[in-house]
This record gives sequence, C-alpha cells and structure tokens, in this order.
Amino acid sequence: MMGAMSDPVRTIAERVRGRVLREGVDLARDEAVAARFAAEEVRRYSERALAGAHAPLGDEQAAAREVVASITGYGPLQPYFDDPTIEEIWINSPTRVFVARGGVAELTTVVLSDREVRDLVERMLQHSGRRVDLSSPFVDASLPDGSRLHVAIPDVTRAHWAVNIRKFQQRIRSLQQLVELGSMTRPAAEFLRMSVLAGANMLVSGATHTG
Repeated sequence: MMGAMSDPVRTIAERVRGRVLREGVDLARDEAVAARFAAEEVRRYSERALAGAHAPLGDEQAAAREVVASITGYGPLQPYFDDPTIEEIWINSPTRVFVARGGVAELTTVVLSDREVRDLVERMLQHSGRRVDLSSPFVDASLPDGSRLHVAIPDVTRAHWAVNIRKFQQRIRSLQQLVELGSMTRPAAEFLRMSVLAGANMLVSGATHTG
C-alpha cells in the first residue's frame, strides 16, 4: 500500500529541507542537489540507526527516492504524474485518492494526511504564484508540465480539500494521428486545418476524458 510518508522518511526529508534553507539552494534550478542531500542524510540516518538511535530503514534507496519526491516532486502522487497512461488524478479526501486510466476511474491505495494534502497543493501552486485560503477558497492553475490543477477547500467543500489534476497528454500530436485513430475523418481533419489557417473562431466541447 502506498501511504503517507513513514516517520523515518519524514525525519530525513525535514533534515534535507533544513540543509536547503541553510545553504540557500534553489532546487528548481538544480534538482541533482536534492538527490545528493537525500542520499547523504539517508546514510547519516542509517549510521545512527546502527547505533540504536533510530529504527532502521528497510530500503535506503527507496527511502532516498521518497525524500526527493517529497522535496522536489509530488510525494506519493509522483508515480501517477510519471505514468503516461494516467490521464487524471483527484483527491476527494486524504483516504480517497483516484486516478483515471483510459477513461476509467480507479481508487488508489494512496493514504495521505490532511497536512500532506495541503503541502502537495502548496508545492503545486508554487510556480503559478496563486494561493488558496479562506479568502480564496478555490483556485485554478497550470502546473509546469501544462497539466491543469483545480483546488477547493471548506466551506466550498464539505469537510476536506478537494484536488483535481487533468494531466497534459502528449500522445496525439497531429491531425493525422486523429485520423489514424478513427477520431475524425480525413475531410473533417482537412476542414479543421483550413479553419485554423484562416483564423476562424472555434468552439471545442465534449464530455470528460473525450479531449
């Protein structure tokens, strides 16, 4: 089960964050530093665990990856961002995290805490300069990869923060591919191409996942 960060990983992540702040590192410009800091702090943690100061880590490499994801990525959600078959990710509550694959919704095994949901949202909004709080209880923003983010918080939602990410898909890059997939006829594709060249106004609509 993919769950919230374990206590050892959370401890190591906080130490890495402390080093980043002390050394003034911009992880957005040099993500390799996060991997190096994580590996070093995991090693230090394991050394202290051998002396009986901490519970031992089961898998040091996995712990280091979790730390990097929590610092530079989207924590337990990062595997879904990395999976090209995932089209959408949404959080109805910390214990009900869904993804859509091929237009079909799946309840994942991810379990978060309320704090982790808020931290993830803050990290996602960093690049947009947007915020969500009582004065702005819902927000729409673009993620760096072009994915669309929508967040709503109580009292707009009933009890928990609601988060939806529509991932930016790059599988279809041309009208020819749409024709080959049977999504449109060749005459329709040619009409659309000429409309774009002519600068015509267009209205695009459809149900969720059809675009």
